Amino acid sequence: MGIVVWLIAAALLAALELAAGEFTFLMLGAAALAGAGITAAGGPLWLQVAAFGVTALGLIVFLRPYLKRKLTQPPAIETGTQALVGKLATVEEEAGSSAGLIRLDGELWSARTVDPDIAYEPGSRVRVLRFEGPTAIVWKET
Repeated sequence: MGIVVWLIAAALLAALELAAGEFTFLMLGAAALAGAGITAAGGPLWLQVAAFGVTALGLIVFLRPYLKRKLTQPPAIETGTQALVGKLATVEEEAGSSAGLIRLDGELWSARTVDPDIAYEPGSRVRVLRFEGPTAIVWKET
């Protein structure tokens, strides 16, 4: 009978994890499986509870932070326009405060300067600081 209680507890805790999403209930459910394992081996109640407590503490303290860190890491490879920020480009048509064209990674992009009082002549090397929609905001490379 005791093993059934531990297994039901593990299933309920795992189901609660679906609502919470913080890995706490999942760790407690795994600890309940440890208690079920001790029960199946014929261990006394105090050993079942101790196994549950030690396993829960260990999983919450050591495994949970690792899992959360792994799932919240930013993508290793930037995609879209963010992948182009910081790259060098060549001015194709004069880039000023309102318009211009640059060649960035072999493609033409609309561009404007970060400083509205400055314009860059064709052939100038510029660095992409950021994107505002499809327009690259650039600064002259020194």
